[in-house]
Order: sequence, then structure tokens, then C-alpha cells
Amino acid sequence: VLSSLPLQVMLYFNVYYFPVWYLAEGIMLHLKYHLLPWHYQFLLVTAFLILSLAEGSRLYLGYLGNLQEK
Repeated sequence: VLSSLPLQVMLYFNVYYFPVWYLAEGIMLHLKYHLLPWHYQFLLVTAFLILSLAEGSRLYLGYLGNLQEK
């Protein structure tokens, strides 16, 4: 079993693009938060947190799995 070079390249670039995405989404959330009803505010913050945690763990596990050939 060999590690995948294309997967490693995509993970490498995604690690640098993730903070840019996180910052852009955080700024958009801050700008439109007060304009939304309370239930949309809750859903928006919840989705942002879940997506951020999922993406961070996906990148970590992708690096871990690909570099250790698992």
C-alpha cells in the first residue's frame, strides 16, 4: 500500500485554503447575523461550527491516514 501523491497535494493546498474560507465565512456571518431572525441565526452558527469541525478533522485524518499509508 502506497500513499497517494494527488491526495497529498490536494490536502496540502486545502490546509492553506481552509483558513481563508474560515475567515471569509466568519466575516460574512458577522455582517449578516443581526439582519436574520433568531432561528436562522441559530442555524447559521450551528452549521458554521459543524462544517468547521468537520473540515478540520477531515484534513487532520487525511494527512494522518495518507502519510502513514492507512
